[in-house]
Amino acid sequence: MSWARIMAPLAGAQADRELLASAAVLAKAFEAELACVHAPADMADLMPWMGEGFMGGVQVTAMESLKEAALEGARAVGALAAEIGYGRTRVISLDSPVWAGLAMEGRLSDVIVFDNASARGKGPLAEAFQQLVADEQRPVVVARPGLKIGGVALVAWDGGKEASRAVRTALPLLQKASSVIVAGAPGASSRHFDLNRLVEFLSSRGVAATSQVLPGTGDAAGVLLGQARDIGADFLVAGAFGHPRLQEFIFGGTTRSLLNSDGPSLFLSH
Repeated sequence: MSWARIMAPLAGAQADRELLASAAVLAKAFEAELACVHAPADMADLMPWMGEGFMGGVQVTAMESLKEAALEGARAVGALAAEIGYGRTRVISLDSPVWAGLAMEGRLSDVIVFDNASARGKGPLAEAFQQLVADEQRPVVVARPGLKIGGVALVAWDGGKEASRAVRTALPLLQKASSVIVAGAPGASSRHFDLNRLVEFLSSRGVAATSQVLPGTGDAAGVLLGQARDIGADFLVAGAFGHPRLQEFIFGGTTRSLLNSDGPSLFLSH
């Protein structure tokens, strides 16, 4: 099992450079195709403001501006992809409806890479992050500075379906890790689970892991991040949005706390 296609949604700005460099690190580790997907602002989003059958001067000007911005963005993405210099790079610029195209490209990719800004609800691709993780249920990497493949990986395990999906889809990443630690707090959960059962699951798939029981009190995200710091984790693998999305939005939740942290790069799956 491996990853054959890594996708990087891009806005077409210079701020994409760091994200694309991280995505290239991931793609090179698996000799995978790197899909640089340019997702411009969608002209269809203007239609509700125009009124049926009406195209005034302001609306026409706005549409022309969006078209020009999309062309400039596409050129910027092409230039950045060439600058990366990875041989298996493919540049795709989406047309309206942009979200439908982005969703389809995500469905045809093994992993999608985002940066901190999008994961924290900032920038032009913030909504895309939420939709691809929670609605499309695609596995994502939140790339932090110094993203590294082949280092220490911490797996957050609570026996739930989100955590299970995350572990199974992260297997190629875990198989390349130098060390894997399965961490959880069985005593603090209403769900019965055994950390060593996951260690056995991973062992049968070529991953040598150890287990670490975490304290059952305090903030779950804080405890996980503390453990990640203690072991020098390069990646934290976790299930995303384990509670209803409305509850996550209102109360924050472990996922949001992890996204807003300055910890290791994240591998998330819902």
